Amino acid sequence: PCVEVGWRPALEHWGKGYATEAARLALAYGFETAGLDEIVSFTTVANLRSRAVMERLGMRRDPADDFDHPSLPAGHPLRRHVLYRLRATRPRAR
Repeated sequence: PCVEVGWRPALEHWGKGYATEAARLALAYGFETAGLDEIVSFTTVANLRSRAVMERLGMRRDPADDFDHPSLPAGHPLRRHVLYRLRATRPRAR
């Protein structure tokens, strides 16, 4: 029911801004070329690096949207996920 942007750089590339740069380009394509109204991203609660990227991108979290990942069993430490959203800044022509 949504379009997600995500990243998974190799460890040696962490902290160099590649995830943010690539995600910005993907968001621009999604909004400007594909005409999407909203793009989401999600990660585990503890993944502070990815959450920081989402916030740098201007994505916002509503705790009411957080969820338990359906592929992980109850009690798994990575089960709880946070959801961030970004809406298009200008309305699409219809």
